[in-house]
Amino acid sequence: MQEEKLPFSGVMVLDLSRLLPGPLCSMLLADFGADVIKIEDPKGGDYIRSWPPFIGKSSGFHFVLNRNKRSLTLNLKDPRGRAIFLKLVRNADVVLESFRPGVMERLGIGYDALRLENPRLIYCAITGYGQRGERAHRAGHDINYLAISGVLSYSGKDGEPILPGVQIGDIGGGALLAAFSIATALYRREKTGRGDFIDISMTDGLLLFHALRWGKFLADGKVPQPGDDMLNHGLACYNIYRTKDGRYMSLGALEPQFWKAFCGAVGHPEWDTPSYFEPGEHQRALIEAISRVFEQKSLEEWIEFFKNIDCCCEPLRNLDEVINDRELEEKGVVVSMIDTYGKLYKELGVVLQCREMGGMIKRGAPELGEHTEEVLQKLGLNSKEIAKLREEGVV
Repeated sequence: MQEEKLPFSGVMVLDLSRLLPGPLCSMLLADFGADVIKIEDPKGGDYIRSWPPFIGKSSGFHFVLNRNKRSLTLNLKDPRGRAIFLKLVRNADVVLESFRPGVMERLGIGYDALRLENPRLIYCAITGYGQRGERAHRAGHDINYLAISGVLSYSGKDGEPILPGVQIGDIGGGALLAAFSIATALYRREKTGRGDFIDISMTDGLLLFHALRWGKFLADGKVPQPGDDMLNHGLACYNIYRTKDGRYMSLGALEPQFWKAFCGAVGHPEWDTPSYFEPGEHQRALIEAISRVFEQKSLEEWIEFFKNIDCCCEPLRNLDEVINDRELEEKGVVVSMIDTYGKLYKELGVVLQCREMGGMIKRGAPELGEHTEEVLQKLGLNSKEIAKLREEGVV
C-alpha cells in the first residue's frame, strides 16, 4: 500500500512518552501512516534505549517499540526548547505523554496551554491511575495496576495468585486503549472540528479484562479466587498439562463437541459426562488423570497426534518458536529487517490484518536525535542556528 493511502497519513503525532505504553501506542499509529516525532531529552532520551540487551548501540526493547518514527531531541526545561515545541504543536494533530499528572503543566505545556496554540489538538495522557483521585500521583508499574484493579486476585491456581509474563496493564489498559481513544477522537474531530483531552488510566483500563467474571459475580455473588472457575485452572477441560519431555500442552475443550473429541482421541470416552463442565472437587481427580495421559508422549508427539483432531489442544510454544513460525512470516506478522549496523533481525510485524487497509513498516527504530536537524529545518531554522542550539544543550 502507498504511504499516502494509509488511514493516518497526514496525521502528526508528537510523542513525549517513554518506556512501553506510549511508544507502543504511537508505533501502532505510525504503522498506519501517522508521522510520529519522538521527542526525547538530549541527555539519553527515552530510558528504554539504555536497557540491555542491545542490538548495536540501542536496546532490543527500543527496536521493537519505536519503528516508523522520527527522533527529535529537545530540552523542554529550556525556554527555547519549549518555544520549538509550541511551534510544532501548531501543526500537530496529537500530543501523547506519559508523565505523572501536573508535570506538563509545570513545564508550561499542559493541555490548556497547548489548545490555545491549536484548538484542534488531541492530547492523550497515559498514567497509572488517571488524572484525578487519591492515587493519581502515586508511582506504579504493571504489577501494581494489575493488583489494584483486581486482575491478579484470581489469576493463578491452587489458591495462589501468579504474575503474568506479559504487561497486561501497560499494553491492554494503556497502549491499546490509548490508540483506540486517539482514533476515536480523530474521527470525532472530523465531525466537530474540535480537539480533546484523553485521560488514560491503565488501572481503569484493566477493568475491561474483568468482563466475564464481572458478569458472573453479578449473577452469583461469589468473589473470584485463583483456580476457582472454568477459565483459570478450575476445569480439567481448560487447563495446561506437562508432557513427557517437560514441555506443555494447552487444552481448551470447553464446548461438548470438543470435549467429546478429546476424550475419544485419548481413549477415555468415560470422561465425557455432564460433570466435566461443573466446578468441584471431582475436577482435581480428572485433572490428575489427564495429566497422566499427557505424560506419556513428548510435545512433538502430541502435536502430531492432535494434528487432525478438532478439540482445541495446542502446544505451549516458546518465543523462539513463535518468531520462526513460517505461517506468521507469510502473513507479515513477523518480518525480517536490517538494523543500522547491517545485521538481519526478525521484528514484530503489523498485527492488524485488514483486506483493504494494510499497515506499512517504512523504517526501523531511530537513533537518538536522528531527525533533529530535519525537523528543525522544516520549522525554518538554519544549520547555524541548529548547531548553536545543539552546543547549548537545547537539542
